[in-house]
Amino acid sequence: MKKQGILNAQLSRLIAALGHKDTYMIGDAGMPIPPGVEVVDLAVTSGVPTFRQVLDAVLAEDKVEAYTLAKEIETANPDLHAYIKQALKGLPVTYVPHEELKKQSAHCRFAIRTGEFTPYPNIILQSGVVF
Repeated sequence: MKKQGILNAQLSRLIAALGHKDTYMIGDAGMPIPPGVEVVDLAVTSGVPTFRQVLDAVLAEDKVEAYTLAKEIETANPDLHAYIKQALKGLPVTYVPHEELKKQSAHCRFAIRTGEFTPYPNIILQSGVVF
């Protein structure tokens, strides 16, 4: 039995299979996931698990080299925006309109659905390399 890190078998497998430049999304409970994108549905109830909990767990497992956020998060959810910027400090960020982020999600390897119920807690992460 795995004793630490991400215990969800589906999510652990998907992260282990990531290659350099692959993208994936962490989203809120209502983020529409395009057909064909595998969904890791972690949502249990409102707020469980939180976006922050899932982001922290994923960052402990994957080397991220860049990320994309909806521009709307800057004003609609400034606390979470600050948290993301701190968690991914020094990495390049691209801001796009929320509608564009939804379109870009169609190219993600997978999407993680959280129980988050706050505005615009959706992020596309780009996997890096550890060497």
